[in-house]
Amino acid sequence: MIVESLDRLAAGRNATYRIAEDLRTHPRTERAFTAITWLLAVEFVLGVAALAIALVLTLNGQQVPWPVWFRGLVVLGITTTLFYFAWRARSGFYWAYSRLRLFSKIFPLVTLVIAAIPGLYPLWMITEQILFSLVLFGIGEYLSSDHMRSAFSKPDRGNTR
Repeated sequence: MIVESLDRLAAGRNATYRIAEDLRTHPRTERAFTAITWLLAVEFVLGVAALAIALVLTLNGQQVPWPVWFRGLVVLGITTTLFYFAWRARSGFYWAYSRLRLFSKIFPLVTLVIAAIPGLYPLWMITEQILFSLVLFGIGEYLSSDHMRSAFSKPDRGNTR
């Protein structure tokens, strides 16, 4: 019930459309989602590490600007959302694949632009943002492969299997 409600909220009219079972269970599809899951785990570790560094610095008496804390929490929120999309896409839901692919292309660009704002973040946080972006670009590459784009072809307007 909760998952279906979240799916409907995130997906809209295509919430129930799934790709064919043979495409979902194809070895190349499964390998791609295994790699994506590992890359998302790396993203999560980066987010936790950023917050841990901020906490250690704070406990040692250094001033940590609020954007660092905000960024750390946002990274964990984004990563959690991307894990959800990856889980639903691995189950064959087109909408989740589509969102995951879109966000894996947009978030890194936004992150890099924000990292370029002079004085907003310390060097270690800028480094974390660059690593975060590189990992997301990697996820986007898996999702944009010929096989994945073919497996998760856009549904017809009337097709809601």
